[in-house]
This record gives sequence, structure tokens and C-alpha cells, in this order.
Amino acid sequence: MRARSEAQVRETRRGLWLAVIVYLLFGIADALLIPDVAVQAITARFIVAILSMTVLEILVAADASSKWFDVTCSVTVVAGYIGWLLPSMETQAVETFRFYMLFGTIFMMSANLFFNLFFRLSVATSAIILLIFFTSLAFVPPLEPHQQLVLVLFYLSCFVFTSYVNWKLNEERYNVFLNAREAAQQHEESEKRGAALERLSNTDYLTGVENRRAVDKRLRDYWSNWQNAGTSFAVMLVDVDFFKKYNDFYGHQAGDRCLVMVASALSDMLKPLNATVGRYGGEEFIVLSRVTGREQVTALAEVIRATVEDLALVHDQRRDGQAVVTVSVGAAYTRAQTGPKLERIINEADRALYSAKANGRNCVRLFDPNDPLSSDDNENIAATLRMAIRNDLVHLVYQPIQNMRTGRVEGVESLMRLKMIDGTPLSPGQFIPVAERTGAILELGLWAIRRACTEVLAPGLVPLASVNVSAIQLKSRGFALAVSTILEETGVSGSQLAFEITEGIDMEGQSDVIRCITDLQALGIRIWLDDFGTGFAGLSWLRLFPFDTVKIDRSFLQDARRPAGRAMLEDIIRLIRNRGLKILIEGLETADHVDLMHELGIELGQGYYLGRPVPIEEVRIKAVPRLATVVSL
Repeated sequence: MRARSEAQVRETRRGLWLAVIVYLLFGIADALLIPDVAVQAITARFIVAILSMTVLEILVAADASSKWFDVTCSVTVVAGYIGWLLPSMETQAVETFRFYMLFGTIFMMSANLFFNLFFRLSVATSAIILLIFFTSLAFVPPLEPHQQLVLVLFYLSCFVFTSYVNWKLNEERYNVFLNAREAAQQHEESEKRGAALERLSNTDYLTGVENRRAVDKRLRDYWSNWQNAGTSFAVMLVDVDFFKKYNDFYGHQAGDRCLVMVASALSDMLKPLNATVGRYGGEEFIVLSRVTGREQVTALAEVIRATVEDLALVHDQRRDGQAVVTVSVGAAYTRAQTGPKLERIINEADRALYSAKANGRNCVRLFDPNDPLSSDDNENIAATLRMAIRNDLVHLVYQPIQNMRTGRVEGVESLMRLKMIDGTPLSPGQFIPVAERTGAILELGLWAIRRACTEVLAPGLVPLASVNVSAIQLKSRGFALAVSTILEETGVSGSQLAFEITEGIDMEGQSDVIRCITDLQALGIRIWLDDFGTGFAGLSWLRLFPFDTVKIDRSFLQDARRPAGRAMLEDIIRLIRNRGLKILIEGLETADHVDLMHELGIELGQGYYLGRPVPIEEVRIKAVPRLATVVSL
């Protein structure tokens, strides 16, 4: 409405200026038709023009409303008519003046047609001019009756005609106004809906913070400012610790409330710090902030961690000494070595987050190129893992598992080995964590199972082969089905295969693992508990699963030289036997170790003293004769 009034004022101002100019130009007609009073008539014209334009400009300067401009136009029309009529009536050119009086109808027309006056104001203005005309007839030399009749009828017809036309024009203007107003309202509503949709498309439906789409856009803006103006920023990935266990135990609604509370707390905390938070997926949030150095990044990340811990949301299903919801934070910030692509800083923050989770969670880690869990070397390893199978960079070696009573090899453990493209070998400690972090372990794990089946089981080289299985594999959908397919395609019985599971996987989601292990057991596959005693979930695993065999970690054997260490080993052996499970002890490296196994009555042993891991070629040479009469476990 304000814009419309301003446009109307500008139009009225231009119209009045034009009308005044035309009004003054008619002074030429005064000089030609009524020269004896032309000076007075022209002077009156200038007085009316100057006064009206002065009032008009005062109104413009005062930013008056449009109605005052309409009143000014109306008064100007009437004043202009009077200013012309009064001097003209004194002329001696009577016949000419009688003709000239027709000029008065122009003022009626201007009131009704040339100015966008409201209908009532226009008609009132024309009516005043008509009344002045009728009054003037009494002061001018008398006309012939027929002449006077014609003049009166002409004025009346002009009044009626122009009033009617003005009414129709105002009706049309009013319709146009209504349509314009409706269009303006629709446009305004459309803009509001568009803004609402824009907000909705950029907002996470659950937590109300920015979603992945909005975060990606903000990231691009931050990165552009960094590239063009050197404005540094930090990226922090915030992962809710053990959230799946929280969701499984307390329920999805409680899990949603947990995420909402974490998001709200972070959002409130970050607003005054010139930082924003978004949901990056699942239980992971991302924080973006302008920073000036490493210390600021570390301090902000620690505040984020403490903010969530201070919520004191109960989470008593975790078994790491904490009883509340916490977060792990991985941070990275722009620096000269960041690289030319935006994805690099996200990748660095992700690697720092992985380091934080690997170091016990509920902690902060800033990306460090020298950290073995987040180094640039690991990126080379990740790239190698992606092409390892295709380029024959990975292979299996087999370490014998010996029956300590009979001396026979009862099976082999399949161990994965990897080399870089240049031939540099990598230890499992180097590439397995990277494979788990990147998800490459899924493909590599199935490859290892298939390779063990085809290399040693299908040919009958060994009666049993064990394969290490990651928590990532057990939690992936379809893993048991994929194993079943491998067994069918290779013609290997499930009873010939054993999967070694480390007790630490309990921390990653017990329900999925239980379901998967149950499916694997249904295939006849033996489930071994690996590295028993090194974690804190071992006893729980013994209660939950009917394991076939428990592998006691080598550290207990190394410590058995001390009386206290031997007592601990004997207690562990007694505990496992009471559960009715077979025992395999790792790390047999000396004859003394073997003697101790005989003293303790251990069935199965594994270690360098009994046999080192060897490639399939050596298994074929050495194992076939010895295993011809082997009895399966």
C-alpha cells in the first residue's frame, strides 16, 4: 500500500505540473481573444499556478498522504477556473467572450478525466465549476435565449458525460486496485510460503538444527571465503557415544528425545560463539566455526563435549565406566596444508573423530597428520584397500593350530596380509583399523572367507580353518546370507569353518551381533571367542553365547612365569572349563610354553614354536602328508 501511494503521488505531481503548463499556455488565447483584459487574465493564471505548485512542493517535502495531493488538485482546478473567469468577464469583446466561455468545460473535464481523483471529489469539483458558471451568467451581457440555452445544455451535458465517464474509470481503477492488492497479497503469501519451504528444506525434521543440505551450502561458503580471503574456519564432527545401544534399550522415542536435547544444548551454547550446528546424519552432528588457531579449536571442541556431558542424560547400558550420554569430537581446521578441495577438511575431521572413538570416546581429538589413526599415510592405505582385491595386493597366510595331546594339526588360522603397490608390506595392525573405518573390511572379510574355503578347505588340505570376523561384518545386513552363499558355491561344510570374534565387539551393538551369530551357528559354523581376557565384556559373552572354543590371549601366557600370573591363568582356564568350552592358548613361542600346556592339560595351542604363518604354497607342501589322517575337531 505504501508503494502504491508513493506511485500515485508521483503521478499526481507530474500531472499537475503538466496541467499548470498547459493552463499558462492558454494565456496566448487570452491575448488573442480578449486582449483588453489579457494582462489581468494572464496575471491571474500565474498567481494560481505559483500558489498551486508551491502548495504541491510543500506537500511533497512534508511527505504528506496522497489524499492531500488530491485536494490540492481539486482546489487548483476550481481556482484556475475562477482565476480565468473573473478577469475575462470584464472584457469588451462580448461576442468573443460568449464563444470563449465554452473553454470552461475543460476544467470540468480535467476534474473528471485528467486527474485520478476519487469519484465524489471529482464530481464535487465539476459541480462547483458548473455552479460558478450558472452564477456568472447573471453578470455577463445577456445572451440570446437560444444561445443561452445551448450554452447551458453544453455545460450540463459536459458535466453529466464527464461524471459518467469518471464513474466508469473509477470503477475500473477500483477493480484494478482490488486485483493489484490481491496479487500483492498472493505474492506476499507466496514469498512467505517460499521462505517457509526454504527454512524447511534446510532444517532437520527431528532436531530443528540445520540439515545436511544447509550444512553443505554453509561449508561451501566458508570454503570460498577461506580460498578467496583467507578467513579460516573449523569443522567439528560430534558423535553421540554408544547411541545404538541407547536406542535399543530405551527405545526409539527416547533416542529421538536424546538427539533433540543434544542438538538444543549445542545450538544454545554455540549461538554466542559465532558457530553453528547441523545434523550430519544419524547420531552425528557437525559444528562450523570461524577460528584463528589450534587453541581456539581445541577449546571449543572441549566446550562441546562438556556441554553434552553436563546434560546428565542417563545411559547406564554402556560398560566403559560412564553412566550418562557423552559425545566424541573430531576437529579439523583450515591451514596451509589443508589442500585445494573442501572434502579434505571433512575427511580430516572424520579421521580425528575415529581417533577420538578409538581412544575411549567422550574425548576430543584434533586432526594430527602424525597420529597413526589419522595420518595421511592411512589415506594411502585406504586407497590401497580399495584396489587390493582387484590388483592382488592382499593374500592369506595360515598358522597351524595344534592338538597338544596328539601333536596333530587340527586346523589353521587364516590371517590376512597386505602390501602397497610398490611392494611394501603392511601389518594387520596398520591396515585393519583403516579397513574398519572406511568399510573396506566388508569386502575384504568376505574375500578372506571365500579364499580360505577355496585354498585349504575345498581341496581338503586342513579339516578346519578359522577366520577373524570384524564387528562391522557382524553388524552388516546380509552377512550371514553372503557366508551361506560362499559355502554353497565352494562346496564347503559350515562345520569346517570357524569365526574368531573379539570380545570388544560387545561395545558396538549387542542385539545385531547376537542375531547374526545365531544365523551363522545355524549354518554349522563354529564361533570362537578371541583374545579372551583383554577386554571387559568377556564374561558377559560367555554367559550369552555357547562358544565352541575360547582363545586365551597370549599376554596371560607370557605372564605365567610369575606365580601370580600363573594363578591368574589357571583361574581363567578353570572358569572356561566350568562352562564346558574348549580352550586354545595363543603365543606358544618356547618349549617351556609347550610344557606348561601339558601341565595345565590344554587341548589346543598356537604360536611360533608350533608353526609360523605361511602362504598357501607351503601349506600344500607341508600339510598334505601330515593331515591325511587328521580327525576333525
